[in-house]
Amino acid sequence: MKVDLKAAQEVVELVTGGWRSQCVYTAVKLGVPDLVAAGRTTDEELAAATGAAAEGVHRLMRLLVAMGVFEGNGTDGYRNTATSTLLTDTPDSLRNMCLLYGEEFYVTWGHAKESISTLTAGFEIAFGEPLYRRLSHQTDLSERFQLAMKAGNLFFDYVPEVIDLSGKTFVDVGAGPGQLTAAILAAVPDARAKVMDRDHVIPVAAQNLAATVGLDRVELSGGDMIEAVPAGGDVYFLCRVLAGWSDEDVVRVFRNCRAAMADPSARLAILERVVSDEEPTVLPSLWDLHLLMTTGGGHRTLEKYTALLERAGFTVDNVAALPSETTAIVAAPQAD
Repeated sequence: MKVDLKAAQEVVELVTGGWRSQCVYTAVKLGVPDLVAAGRTTDEELAAATGAAAEGVHRLMRLLVAMGVFEGNGTDGYRNTATSTLLTDTPDSLRNMCLLYGEEFYVTWGHAKESISTLTAGFEIAFGEPLYRRLSHQTDLSERFQLAMKAGNLFFDYVPEVIDLSGKTFVDVGAGPGQLTAAILAAVPDARAKVMDRDHVIPVAAQNLAATVGLDRVELSGGDMIEAVPAGGDVYFLCRVLAGWSDEDVVRVFRNCRAAMADPSARLAILERVVSDEEPTVLPSLWDLHLLMTTGGGHRTLEKYTALLERAGFTVDNVAALPSETTAIVAAPQAD
């Protein structure tokens, strides 16, 4: 019986995926995209600049050219593609995401079997403590994590296209460094923002917002969304903050948002990846497992969010697709 060659090739592609990601990580760790952009483009020039062996550079780059990450060759010179340009050391690049995923998170995924078997975070198995505890005392890791999170927010600029924010005050609950707020205020000149996160995060958000859109349309407040959220908003955003919380805590947050709404026209907007059991797609399903590996959390289905919202006194008003397979779930408060 002949082997199904197409299926065999697909298996090979799947099981060597980790090799590919580590090659991209190695190029970024060596600074190759930036060196190529600066004109050091041959094997010998890259070797001299990185301290790596010229033969090793050649073999690495040969594969990355084959993968479409770079173009050219080691004699005439390599060129950056749109892909490798996104890996240069620039403010909007994916470089820090690549470094984080190629180091700590790559080690974390090595414990996938135990994590899936026990529902214990792979990061905690690998490093002996939860991710967020480690972030609290490892400055370098914390910085890479925040920059990686920023790089993953590719959908922020599209939020004003699916939710009307003109002339409105929105509340960014669990705002982190304030990237969503900055994107909205830049796109909607007459919008105003209330930014909320834990006390130690607010100075970071203030600094980032001051450097981007300014603070004249921003009200900053520290607090715990499990306890309360700022009152009087027209739209309450919960953006990528629910995956690590239990259903009961999520309902509490929803109820806090409901209690803070002064007008029945106010809305709650959840921005998350949503998984589907009926017709699953790769990216949300992959990120769901990644959450298990890193924090022990996970993504929810649209049906689950709908049920939790109803428990908190909301009705789903609209569901819209955003880039990177992110979903906007907009909910209206039910009449008292």
